[in-house]
Amino acid sequence: MIDYIKIKVRAGNGGKGSVAFRHEKYYPNGGPFGGDGGRGGNVYFEVDTNETTLSKLRFTRSVKAEDGGDGMTKKMHGKDGEDVIIKVPLGTMIRNAANGDLMADLTKPHQVALIARGGKGGLGNVHFATSRNSAPEYAQPGEIGEAYELQIELRLLADAGLIGFPSVGKSTFLSVVSNARPEIAAYPFTTKEPNLGVVTLPDERSFVLADMPGLIEGAGEGRGMGFEFLRHIRRCRVLIHIIDMSGEERDPEEAYNAINAELRTYDEELASRPQIVVANKMDDEISAMYLEEFQKKHPDLKIYPASTLHHEGIDEILYAAMAEIEKAREAEKNLLPEEETVVYRYEPKRPPFTIINLGNHRWKVESDRVDRLAEQTDFDKEEDTYQFALTMEKMGIDRALREAGCQDGDQVIVGTYIMDFTE
Repeated sequence: MIDYIKIKVRAGNGGKGSVAFRHEKYYPNGGPFGGDGGRGGNVYFEVDTNETTLSKLRFTRSVKAEDGGDGMTKKMHGKDGEDVIIKVPLGTMIRNAANGDLMADLTKPHQVALIARGGKGGLGNVHFATSRNSAPEYAQPGEIGEAYELQIELRLLADAGLIGFPSVGKSTFLSVVSNARPEIAAYPFTTKEPNLGVVTLPDERSFVLADMPGLIEGAGEGRGMGFEFLRHIRRCRVLIHIIDMSGEERDPEEAYNAINAELRTYDEELASRPQIVVANKMDDEISAMYLEEFQKKHPDLKIYPASTLHHEGIDEILYAAMAEIEKAREAEKNLLPEEETVVYRYEPKRPPFTIINLGNHRWKVESDRVDRLAEQTDFDKEEDTYQFALTMEKMGIDRALREAGCQDGDQVIVGTYIMDFTE
């Protein structure tokens, strides 16, 4: 089952601004005429309700959006880079692998999250003309697009989840009550990935039902693929616990207690989730005998006898599940804010720059933006160097250095460059 992957994403870089001058008839000494660079493409994640796993991204190591085009003469804007949209299932959580921050939680159909923003295009030289310099030979480089290593985790969103040991009839139950067609066979572990189906009652009410792969003893401690399966169950409002009452594989009482023990081991709150207990395979006298013994041990437990093979007892189970789901939905309304954000946008919580005193008249400016600008600046060109210094001043870095105690002649480290600080 593919429900957890790592992937690197990089937005497109902004295109370079153009250095150009107007050379046309009647304008022999035309001014700057360079256009701006195009914006780099963004990387989005979008919910695709047709997807149920992350298997399509299994062999994808990295994704990069298109770079913006360079600016052109005649003030022509460079082409914006094409965006990349990555389709994922409902219930996908996206985290920054570097620090574990949650960047997006995709819980709505067709929801879109902007994860990596493309770099802005650089300004052409037409923007840098002044009364002192009417023919600037400088244009901005484009900004570098954002890049992240992501942890993508799928937690299926369903109103109800089918739980129980392998081969108790969960997949058959799903196929009977919904339009889902899971693989069904007379051997354990047929279901290796969760299956989703929509259950519609005769009164037109409906809910989403998930068939989870069968749990095994030790799942709550991670045995087998226990953690992966239990992670999905956590997002189900109601659990439909199916027990094989025929006793062919294991004693029903032992099976019931073992599954609930695994839920408690993994998450106490999960064990207290509403459960609809279904006594399945009620097809003979032996099953009736086991059910009688089970009811004696759980006199306060509402048990729903059923035979999924013969489509018996199904409606009562579905109406009971619907009632519990509606209770849970109503309770959740009181917890949600009045206005819900549809598009999530992750913004790293960090200052635009940080000044560090390294001692011995040496200082370091830590800033992703300044580091990117320094890498794209040609310090052999006076005009480029001047514009870089101007940007530092506009950002307030010069003032911050002075306030921190930096003096004329001190060394300032920016990215991989060492510069002398002067007024």
